[in-house]
Amino acid sequence: MNFEFSEELQALRAQAKSFLRKNGAKSARNALENQSGFDRALWESIADQGWIGAAIPEKFGGSEMGEEALCVLADEIGASLAAIPFASNAYIAAPALLHYGSEAQKTRYLPLIASGEAIFCLAHIENAGPPSAQSLGCYVSAGKLHGHKIPVIDGTIATHALVSASAENGEIGLYIVALEAVEVVRESLISVDPSRDLAKLSFEGAAAETLELAHGISAVTDILDRAAIPMAFEQIGGAQSALEMARDYALTRQAFGRSIASFQAIKHKLAEVYVLIELARSNAYYGAYALASNAPDLTQAAAASRIAAIKAFEKASQENIQTHGGMGFTWEFDCHLYYRRAKHLSLALGAAGYWKDRLISALESKNAA
Repeated sequence: MNFEFSEELQALRAQAKSFLRKNGAKSARNALENQSGFDRALWESIADQGWIGAAIPEKFGGSEMGEEALCVLADEIGASLAAIPFASNAYIAAPALLHYGSEAQKTRYLPLIASGEAIFCLAHIENAGPPSAQSLGCYVSAGKLHGHKIPVIDGTIATHALVSASAENGEIGLYIVALEAVEVVRESLISVDPSRDLAKLSFEGAAAETLELAHGISAVTDILDRAAIPMAFEQIGGAQSALEMARDYALTRQAFGRSIASFQAIKHKLAEVYVLIELARSNAYYGAYALASNAPDLTQAAAASRIAAIKAFEKASQENIQTHGGMGFTWEFDCHLYYRRAKHLSLALGAAGYWKDRLISALESKNAA
């Protein structure tokens, strides 16, 4: 079976690469130095090109390019380290509304997401460890949301949040909350990657709109599964760029009268990174197929993609720093940008341990069937 992307998607990749390589890393460094966590100009530019709405149907204001196109764009966004809330909106909020929102909610919110006018975030984590129906403290009473979420990616810059909380009957659901409300308190947090926004959100009786079809914690885990695959592509894009950066430096850096790329120690390091990236890419390509076809083994594909991508990006960013030697640790080189982003993305949808548990559970269920 051929999992390679079509010619149309390859053309989209070329367009995205040309645009983002001029703007992405620069936006990450600017966001890092300014502690802004967001490049609004870049966000508006990709909205104008229809990228945020890649998987949103045209009738809801999207460009309807499909899930595979979303994965291609995610790859290039990861490669460029763009400082934009693409994942929170294109990977999470849009699919959540498409699968679990009512027609009225889709009509109201999806065009705002596609145009970049509304910025969503997912507020799910509250404490250390993977969230569960038993550990969630946020609750909704009489249509009002109470509790806190920490950390929330894009929580400071977002206009709306998708919040997991328990209803009065004890059922876990997802709720849309306007973050400009006075009943919402936002606190900006310091993270290893200040080029991406992070916040604590406290809800003190904020109005909460039920995402109508999202019943139970399984709806939240399904949304995370669907987001994990484009997230894996974003991580692979970052890993590939880190590897290329290390390779290019090794080819030009001279030591003892020869290129350091000729030393076995460097060759073996970069070869190991290459193998990890190709393994992650293989898992992600199958994941893209599973996502586009809504395959029954979507959870398994998502977990495998996520685990492999976390390992590949973390290793690639580490070896990039090591290959650059003493200069790799300096502020002036971009090596640390990849390392910061790798650490950020490794936790964005739950740590590797969470996804290993998901993979084991999926395989056990499959084998028991």
